Amino acid sequence: MNTLTQHPEVSKNQKFIVQKTEAEWKQTLSEEQYRILRDKGTERPFSSELEDVYDGGKYSCAACGNELFDSESKFDSGCGWPSFFEAINPEKIVVQTDKTYGMVRTEIMCAKCGGHLGHVFDDGPKDKTGLRYCVNGKSLNFQKK
Repeated sequence: MNTLTQHPEVSKNQKFIVQKTEAEWKQTLSEEQYRILRDKGTERPFSSELEDVYDGGKYSCAACGNELFDSESKFDSGCGWPSFFEAINPEKIVVQTDKTYGMVRTEIMCAKCGGHLGHVFDDGPKDKTGLRYCVNGKSLNFQKK
C-alpha cells in the first residue's frame, strides 16, 4: 500500500486483467487517449470536457471500462483537470512513485488495464479524505445516471 492512499502498489511484473498489444491499444483508443493512457501523457489543463461536468453518474477507465470514480466524490479543485476526493473502491486503482520532471508524485493507474489516469495529491478537501485525484479527462468515460 502507498502511504498517501489505500491503493496497492504496482509490482515490477504486474499482470493486468486486460492485456492488449500496443497495436490493439492504438486501434481501440484515440491518438490522444493512447498518448495519455499508454504513454503516460498529460492533457492540457482546462481542456477536458469532463472538468466542468457535475451531473450524477460514474467515471470509468476509457481503455477498459473499469468503474473508478462516482460523481459524488468530484469537486472543483481549480487545477484544470477533473478532480475527485476518493475512488469508488481502493482496489480499482494501483499506484506507483513517479519521479519524472524533477518531482516526486504518486501516479494512479487503472488496476484492470494499467492505463495511466493521472496523479493523487494530499491537498484535497480536508473535510473529506484530504486527497485530490487529479485525472486526465481523456482517460475517463462518463456515464450519466
